[in-house]
Amino acid sequence: MPVRSFSKRSAPGSSARDGFILIAALWMLAALAALVVVVSQQLGSSARLLRLEDEAVEADALISAGIELSSYRLLLMKEEERPRQGGFRLTLGGNDIAVSFVNEAARIDLNTASKEMLENLFVAAGTERDAAKDYAERVVAWRSKASDAAKAQAEEARYAAAGLKRVPRLAPFAHVGELALVLGIPASLIERVLPSVTVFNGSPGIDPTIAAPEVVAALPGMTPLILKDFLNARASLSQDADTLAKTLGPAAKDAAKGKSKAYRLHVVVGPAGGLRHAASAVIIPGEGEEPYRLLARQDEGPQPRSALQARRMP
Repeated sequence: MPVRSFSKRSAPGSSARDGFILIAALWMLAALAALVVVVSQQLGSSARLLRLEDEAVEADALISAGIELSSYRLLLMKEEERPRQGGFRLTLGGNDIAVSFVNEAARIDLNTASKEMLENLFVAAGTERDAAKDYAERVVAWRSKASDAAKAQAEEARYAAAGLKRVPRLAPFAHVGELALVLGIPASLIERVLPSVTVFNGSPGIDPTIAAPEVVAALPGMTPLILKDFLNARASLSQDADTLAKTLGPAAKDAAKGKSKAYRLHVVVGPAGGLRHAASAVIIPGEGEEPYRLLARQDEGPQPRSALQARRMP
């Protein structure tokens, strides 16, 4: 009897089921791979955030150290012998600390400067004389105490007539940023004069030996010729009152009033070749029982070295 051979045959539909299982397995593997990538990215981001947070904390401590070192260096000298400007560098924990400082009398005080000096500052910043005069009047009105009710109401009416809901402070400027709230002054002009003004000078004049040219130009009685001659000779001039009087002529009066206890610092910290963190601060050394009083501080965050090298001293 012939022997029959039988071949094993798959059950109906088994190939389709096997293919479905294979595809499902592949999808699961792909999903697991994607999950691994996402978790890896999140861990990497967390690590980077932690690293950046550590760098920020370290930078903050180094900047504070720079401020304190500046104060102690100034405290080592008598007030009348302290340099009007200067700087120093040091290395701490593998990080560079670079500090530059300048007396705050290098800037015009919005609260104590005369109306004429403010007017001259606006002119030096590129404004027509008539407009500059009006801006200066608005600045003085903003900071002036409302001793005369009629004058205060008249000033408030100016803001209302311009459709503004705000009213003048009728008190000293708390911050130079308030200049943007004064009626009528264009934003572009404010941007140009901000590097020249302060609320921490405390005196009605400025120190022409360290001030920027546009600040020196704002001195009442200053002329283009006197300004040119003074700036050309400033580096070699002594800083005594007699020399300044001879060089500045009628502008020397307000220059002699430019004395301030405050100093503006610019501190840059960071590892060599890496991102640098920077901050500006205004201090008064030896104020009260403390080694210094911090009047203001503005952190500028991490920046490339090239950006900081191009930055102008505040």
